[in-house]
Amino acid sequence: MRNLDQRSHEEEIMDDLLFEGEMMDQTLRELDFINQWLGGNAVTLAAFRHFEDRMQVAKEVHVLDVGCGSGEMLRLLTDWAAKRGIRLIGIGIDANPHIVDYARKASEKYPDLQFLDYNIFSEEYKNLRTDIVLSTLFTHHFSEAQLIDYYTTAQKQARWGVITNDLHRNFLAYYSIKWLTAWFSKSEMVKFDAPLSVARGFKKKELSQLMRNFPEARFQLRWRWAFRWVLIWHTDDTH
Repeated sequence: MRNLDQRSHEEEIMDDLLFEGEMMDQTLRELDFINQWLGGNAVTLAAFRHFEDRMQVAKEVHVLDVGCGSGEMLRLLTDWAAKRGIRLIGIGIDANPHIVDYARKASEKYPDLQFLDYNIFSEEYKNLRTDIVLSTLFTHHFSEAQLIDYYTTAQKQARWGVITNDLHRNFLAYYSIKWLTAWFSKSEMVKFDAPLSVARGFKKKELSQLMRNFPEARFQLRWRWAFRWVLIWHTDDTH
């Protein structure tokens, strides 16, 4: 039985930034399926709606989706915004150029979306500016020191706020996704990475402690189904 008392630092296959091929494509398709059916997309969308009043006034919103994967989240948010008369201008970031190519092809019908293969610790990434920085199933890939760097940058980049949707490290979550992916997944990458992602996820006290590095941060931290922590950080002075 796996010990989940501490975060795992074991690397996932996804951490190979040059990984490519049919297994990568299959993995991205299955991750989109998991996020749709286990509620991950809904968690990010609900957090995004915290800024809807600002969007309605501006009539557009600039979004930086970090660790964007297939780009599905930006496409969903673009469709949601369009139904409300809001233009979404998005940049998806992923350090793997093959994933960025996949996202570009999948988003050809979305002219206001672009995708860049930037490393989040590079100066070219840190110089980007936006209204909202968001990430889904991304921050668990990093150490506490790296996350402090990530959030230090994010609070400077985001005029309105920062949204994080990531995994709750939990016994039930770990074994549920392990059994589920063993049953349905055709990707060895998903079968290996999915439970490991949970083992690299967070307890509430760890996220709360992380945010103590930003004593002026005005943030909300909430648990959401299925086994997600959502962090909403307002970086302006209007809330």
